[in-house]
Formats: sequence, structure tokens, C-alpha cells
Amino acid sequence: MNIWNVFAPVYEFSMRTQKNIYDFLYARIAEVAKGKDVLELATGPGMIARHIAPAAKSVVATDFAPKMIETALKAKNPDNLSFEVADATSLRFADNSFDIVVIANALHIIPNPEKALEEIRRVLKDDGMLIAPNFFFREGGKKNLWQKFLSLVGIRFAHEWTEKEYKAFLESNGWKIKMARVIEGRIDLIYVECILGIQVPLIHSNNSGGVSNLCDTVA
Repeated sequence: MNIWNVFAPVYEFSMRTQKNIYDFLYARIAEVAKGKDVLELATGPGMIARHIAPAAKSVVATDFAPKMIETALKAKNPDNLSFEVADATSLRFADNSFDIVVIANALHIIPNPEKALEEIRRVLKDDGMLIAPNFFFREGGKKNLWQKFLSLVGIRFAHEWTEKEYKAFLESNGWKIKMARVIEGRIDLIYVECILGIQVPLIHSNNSGGVSNLCDTVA
């Protein structure tokens, strides 16, 4: 059973506790996506897609869980936004189709995230951008109460990266990080924007505002 089908009806409600994170994602991604053709993978109930579509040229939002797409379609969606069920590791889209690919809070739950990155590389234009914000674990691997709760209800992560490990994972798979920012929440998030770097073989394997004082890096 796909656990995300079960959680589809309540996913958006549960993410309200991460409001500061999502407010940042909506504003930043909409800014970057202005006038662009965007693909979102693992859209869930379409929260990010719905917020960025008014700024974008077009948005195709996909998810592996059919119930997530059913939930997304029930909302009032912009005309330039479409939804479909899709596997991030095996996409139907032609090479060089999109200016931007967004995959938020999903690479850590995919058993083979390298394959997803390979597909993203294929469908992204040569001068395109990957936006891949992801929850991460703090150094030492200690889980907070929210992470422990998610484990209890059956949501488990295939990869429990720290901030450094996540950025190293992206770089080892051929991506150059152009901007990174840590945003604190019940589970901390590292927001990253990447461009294609040197093509390498795939490797298998805080503060009061909620935004960490640093973590903006521009290469």
C-alpha cells in the first residue's frame, strides 16, 4: 500500500505547521519560475504548483500516488497548471522539455534518488535549473519529536541525510549548487537551486525568523 495515498486527504492540513517553510517556497520558486515551463515532481496535493503557476508560463505537476493527484484536482487550479500521475524515476517527457524542475521534500523518500536525478537531467534544458528543497536530519542523527511521530504513523525515509550529506549527494550526481538556504521548522529544510555541472557517473548508494542566518551561498 502506498502510504501517500492514505495521507493525501490530510497532507496539506498537516503541513500548516510548516507555514514559514512553505511561504518561503511559494515566494522564491514563483520568482524563479516567472515565464518558464516548469515540471514539478512529487507535487502531493499540488500546494507548490498552485502557488507558482500564476507566475510561470506553464506547470506540469506529477505525483506517484494517484490519491494525491485526485486531491490536487479538487482544488481551484490555474488554467496553465495540469496534473498527472507519474514515477519520478521514469518520466514520459521528451529530452530538454523544461526550464525548471522542482522536486520538494521527496528525494529522501525515493529508494533510488539517483535515478530520479538522471531523469530530471534528461528532461531539463541544458541551461535549466533544478530546485530541490529537502528536509534533513541534524548532525548526530538524533530525531526530534515530529520525526519520531512520522515514523510511528508509518512514514519512513529511505535516506536520512544531514544538510552537508544532502548537498554532497547532489554534487556527486553532477549538480552544481548555485544557491542554498536553511529554513528551520518542525523538520528543518535545506532549499537548493542547482544547475548542471560536470557530468559524472551516477553514484548509488537558526534564528527567530525561521530562516537560518546564513545559509545563502552563491557559486
